[in-house]
Amino acid sequence: MTAPRRDAVPEAVARYSARHMAFFDFMFTRFFGRHMRAVRVPHWGLPPAALAAPDAGMPLIILANHPSWWDGVAFMLLSRRLFPGRRMFIPMEAAALDRYPFMKRLGVFGVEMGSARGAVAFVRTAQGVLADPNHMIWMNVPGRFADPRERPLPVAPGVARLPEMAPEAMVIPLALEYPFWTERAAEMLAAFGPPVQAAELLALDRDARTARIGAMIEATMDRLAEDAVARDPARCSVIVQGQEGMGGVWHAWRHLRALLRGERFDPRHAQVVRQQVTREVSGG
Repeated sequence: MTAPRRDAVPEAVARYSARHMAFFDFMFTRFFGRHMRAVRVPHWGLPPAALAAPDAGMPLIILANHPSWWDGVAFMLLSRRLFPGRRMFIPMEAAALDRYPFMKRLGVFGVEMGSARGAVAFVRTAQGVLADPNHMIWMNVPGRFADPRERPLPVAPGVARLPEMAPEAMVIPLALEYPFWTERAAEMLAAFGPPVQAAELLALDRDARTARIGAMIEATMDRLAEDAVARDPARCSVIVQGQEGMGGVWHAWRHLRALLRGERFDPRHAQVVRQQVTREVSGG
């Protein structure tokens, strides 16, 4: 296969619009706030500040599991807040992207699955994107939805080729999970694992490289699962805060009652449970 030119500007880069990205970040944030409780990243799972900065001097390859439809929203919210100044690009099945053409202005580029032509186009686009050290590619490695407990983690064909596109890049595993804790809405949990230089992965043959990539993400998923089971918000940094409490008439009534009593209103269901337990223990 002929290597694509590094100086070629792919369509994904030419179509990218910072104005569209800012607008849809606003819309995705509002949508998230209505339907999810919070984006939480464990303190251990925050990306290294030196790599998050746009002047790090190297592109990034973020490789994630694929547990839910919400992954695309997670990519948007996390990239905008934890990697400010960098541009994110995401490969997506071409047939699916045709249903959401606006995404082409957000750095999403189509990949024709299961064909040699599609493989060549993917390589050309990925190499062109990663030629800029301020760019990053985010990708769900399974190529299909996969439960976060599924082992081994599926790794789609072609993922192992990404380090070849930019040996100077840093590869960072990302784990995603969406558990329900104590509130009506689910949590969006995300954690970044230890980064690995693409050049280090290139020292392996493709089969071994595929296994190493899967193991990196699995290790991050396993550690994130411990935080999901612990249900302790204090372990995490809140990246985006969504709605808490039940909402509706009950929410309004509790708020009014707190005002009439001169109390601070806390909409969380967990807070209501703690208050009830306290009254029962104290005999109130």
